[in-house]
Amino acid sequence: MPKIVFVRHEGEIKEVDAAEGSSAMRAALLGGVEGIVADCGGEASCATCHVFVDLAWTERVGEPGLDEDDMLGFTACERKPNSRLSCQITVRDELNGLILNLPEEQ
Repeated sequence: MPKIVFVRHEGEIKEVDAAEGSSAMRAALLGGVEGIVADCGGEASCATCHVFVDLAWTERVGEPGLDEDDMLGFTACERKPNSRLSCQITVRDELNGLILNLPEEQ
């Protein structure tokens, strides 16, 4: 089972197990990661699961789709080139060890 490392804005690190085929957001919620709100439940319609993909992982994670790209314009914290919605990151074995940094607020 792949692991995802979530790094809170304050520096607290939490590593969680993530089921292959699920989303990084779902792994965060099941793993008790504070800072992922996920108001819409993973429908890419609220931008409250915003994360910054660690730069070493951006290529493997990939670019946001069109709907996600639009929604990233509504994040509470400033969007960055490595911004993604964690509900749109599908967990795959090759993402084992993925590092996702959380913004200051959602």
